[in-house]
Amino acid sequence: MTIKTTLTQYMSLTKPGMIMGNLIAAAAGFFLAAKGQIDWLLLFISLSSVALIIGSACTFNNIIDRDIDRLMERTRNRVLVKGIIPVGYALAFGTTLGLSGFLLMYFFTTAIALLMGLIGFGVYVGLYSLYFKRRSVYGTAVGSISGACPPVMGYCSVTGTFDMGALLLLGIFCIWQIPHSYAIAIYRFNDYRLANIPVLPLRNGIKATRKHITLHIIAFTLVCLLLTQQHYVGIVYAISMTVLGVYWIYITVMEYREGKQREWGKKLFIFSIITICCFSMLISFDFVPEKTVLASLF
Repeated sequence: MTIKTTLTQYMSLTKPGMIMGNLIAAAAGFFLAAKGQIDWLLLFISLSSVALIIGSACTFNNIIDRDIDRLMERTRNRVLVKGIIPVGYALAFGTTLGLSGFLLMYFFTTAIALLMGLIGFGVYVGLYSLYFKRRSVYGTAVGSISGACPPVMGYCSVTGTFDMGALLLLGIFCIWQIPHSYAIAIYRFNDYRLANIPVLPLRNGIKATRKHITLHIIAFTLVCLLLTQQHYVGIVYAISMTVLGVYWIYITVMEYREGKQREWGKKLFIFSIITICCFSMLISFDFVPEKTVLASLF
């Protein structure tokens, strides 16, 4: 086995796709807070910290989930399932990544960014992976908290405070992840059934889940618009997010077909990614420079 192959296998533990998606969100939060006054070294350190912490959390998730991963088609070839990497080595790898990320954040960013990193890590590994994912239909809601932390970490690395902008980012990403995750569960319905993961589509059915998806997309769109109402971003952002939200609802309500739920779920999933990528791009560039920073919430 070559060094390159070994490194690739260890990197797979960190779920690089998830890291990349969260880095886009973290960078967007950073740019929103910076409002064009970018400290490039701080940006590099912040994103490096986020990547290390998420990589660590994903490695621990892979360790915890290796029993159910062997049951699902999309995860049965993961390196821990196949025994390619010993669990002890994976634990050491994940711990090293996590400590490195938290130390970087502690020494070079802000206390509130570090706190959000600790919360995100604790919720994802401790609450979601170890308990709620396997035992509760509310696992998706719990997991959404951890998924919303990276953009807030990027934002708070600049501001050093948890203000209204940070609160809105937290709410937006929490709400977005509900329809996003339900779409994955519908698209991968058979995998979740084989692993007996109590997601809403499996427990309450796809029709009931569609109602939840619709309500959460409406809530997501409205909360997104609060960023404009609070003068953090401009009218281009507001119009764009309204159009995206309306079309996302259209897919949910009008394109649902009996017997075609899997295809429908896949389309919802893909469009959710498009939506959050557009959101991240828009808040990065359509910020309001003259925004007066609101008082810190704490």
